[in-house]
Amino acid sequence: MITLVLGGARSGKSAFAEELASHPEVSGGVIYIATADALDDEMTSRISKHRDRRPRGWATWDGETASLPSEMKNIASSWDVLLLDSLTMYLSCAFLAAPEADGGDEALWSAAEGKIIGEMAKIFSSFKEASSGTQKSLIVVSDETGCGIVPSNRMGRRFRDLQGRANQVAARHADEAALVVAGMPLWIKRHEPGK
Repeated sequence: MITLVLGGARSGKSAFAEELASHPEVSGGVIYIATADALDDEMTSRISKHRDRRPRGWATWDGETASLPSEMKNIASSWDVLLLDSLTMYLSCAFLAAPEADGGDEALWSAAEGKIIGEMAKIFSSFKEASSGTQKSLIVVSDETGCGIVPSNRMGRRFRDLQGRANQVAARHADEAALVVAGMPLWIKRHEPGK
């Protein structure tokens, strides 16, 4: 089962996703798939806080973010519950690695965006392939960026659009989805067995 957890900055989405992964109905090992890079002191502190609040028995995957689509099948084969936090940081890494992200050619950027979203979609298809016929769970945390102001620069607008399109793809793959606001989840898609 795939659960998408959306929310704005500091909405409580990560804490909610961690609660889902810790739920008593969940059995087996949990692996936290960390996609943030510690590029400065502030991000190092954020990563440390996330790590400190996780249960001690959880494993952590913090490999090369770009390799996640190709590694997802192996990760899913080894663990019952996978918590990916976050899709936004995965996209940010892919976005910043694309030279077309700041270029003026819209056709080149459109092709690069399609490639990024295609690679991201492999995360979901690889999980589904590895978990077919099992009770495995993938919980994906992602930022909902569509409710904010329009960024003032091209790169900001492109990333906001990429995030919105990626969230739509993720939601199509997900069996259920929740929007977290002020720490409270609003279920916008629920899993219906047999459908």
